[in-house]
Amino acid sequence: MNKVLIINASVRNEKSHSRKLTHLFVENWKNKNPKDTFSYREVGLTEIPPIDEKWIASAFIKPSERTEENQLGVEFSNELIKEFKEHNIYVLGTPMYNWSIPSGLKSYIDQLMRINETWKFRSGQPDGDYVGLLEHKKMFILSSRGDTGYGENEKNEHMNYQTTYLKFVFGIMGIEDISIISLDNEEFGGDLFEKSKKKIYQKIKQI
Repeated sequence: MNKVLIINASVRNEKSHSRKLTHLFVENWKNKNPKDTFSYREVGLTEIPPIDEKWIASAFIKPSERTEENQLGVEFSNELIKEFKEHNIYVLGTPMYNWSIPSGLKSYIDQLMRINETWKFRSGQPDGDYVGLLEHKKMFILSSRGDTGYGENEKNEHMNYQTTYLKFVFGIMGIEDISIISLDNEEFGGDLFEKSKKKIYQKIKQI
């Protein structure tokens, strides 16, 4: 049995296309895996506090030196990390905002990206050799974008700070099995967008 965590990052609700993608994913997955369980983490419509000086003061304390008092700054971070670790499949629905990700999703990632919790330095020293601490995890990134051509070897690849960043940062945490499904052409609407939706919806149903 899998434990699936659905993460929605759009600041829109009913009009959000990325939310429609995660909803379709859940329906499809439930039909094929009825024993799996689902949890939801809202990072678009619910405020995720950005990290601050108290967070930094608490986050970089060695595990052996942690006390209840010096860990006050990462209480919420601990809650998010515990939830994240308890699941083995992640479904992240996010729009592209200004060629990147929503601010709430960035805050969420900052809360998760904790040394000695989700990653570490292999040697124990800051030498750029990162080791992810999350093992045997699978992530689906379901993105929506106004334009097109952001994929690998496409004309706007150099402008994609959305899925390329997400794949990189969650990879640092140890999630190596990441599938990306992107709905493009939202900005254009009409037949072009409808064709994009039909193609991507079918792709999700085939998962």
